Amino acid sequence: MLQHYLSAADLSHTAAETLLQRAQELKAEWRNGSHRPGSNGELPLQGKTLALVFEKPSLRTRVAFEAGMVQLGGHGSYLSANDIDMGGRESIPDVARNLSRWIQVIAARVFKHATVETLARYATVPVINALSDREHPCQALADMLTLQEQHGKLSGLRLAFVGDGNNVCHSLLLLGARLGVNVAVACPPDYRPNPEILELAERYAAEHGATMTVTASPAEAVDSADAVYTDVWASMGQEHEAARRRLIFQPYQVNSTLMALAKPDALVMHCLPVHRGEEITADVIEGSQSVVFEQAENRLHVQKALILTLLNL
Repeated sequence: MLQHYLSAADLSHTAAETLLQRAQELKAEWRNGSHRPGSNGELPLQGKTLALVFEKPSLRTRVAFEAGMVQLGGHGSYLSANDIDMGGRESIPDVARNLSRWIQVIAARVFKHATVETLARYATVPVINALSDREHPCQALADMLTLQEQHGKLSGLRLAFVGDGNNVCHSLLLLGARLGVNVAVACPPDYRPNPEILELAERYAAEHGATMTVTASPAEAVDSADAVYTDVWASMGQEHEAARRRLIFQPYQVNSTLMALAKPDALVMHCLPVHRGEEITADVIEGSQSVVFEQAENRLHVQKALILTLLNL
């Protein structure tokens, strides 16, 4: 049974497949304008509240969680850094223990991964990592759902991630490995993924017949790829590094020249927000192969499926 979702590694192969299947069903219901009520005639999250504890601003994560709760009969309560000041006015354990008395799920978007781990340690309700410096596991779920929808499968696909070996990259490695996706990461030598995460992903990949590759060559990673993924070069909290990173990452821009090395129908992926003209050119992200807004929509559906799974509903 899934108690918390702090890392993409928290899902087994079977659990990940089951969650994605449920997300597809929820998406179909949403597209049809309906949701199946429970045996008591109520929507499944009737009377339930999700606390959104956010140290960082958000568009997709906040709206997808809040809208998902409403669509399933529940409510989202947004708490910004100004409302709580975790570690300052309120200790993290006290935040967790207070919220657990009032609400049914906590989604935390934080700077340090240790924060979500501490919340989970002291909370008596499920905790979801809505983004930390180590991982972005909800995004990876949306990405895998998008790949599955577009290609009709996941096992055996080649996903190239070009840019910084960051939190998004980490979750893609872990979840991709669990689901049999071959993940190739191209990044500058000093910006490789966390070695511990890479080692864990390689272990999962061996179990599911996939490969994990890290290279300094974008061309090598993108060669024959079914999808090419990139992210901003400087994430929130790294703004002071932005100018230096632009110089280092310039050879890792996803543009039409690089995309020509992938399969002709390769998908273009990005978790957003995007800096057009930096990590990716406008013509590529706006082109017919781009599925970035499908990824964004799928955040809604996988997060609904995740909440229902955590609450055993």
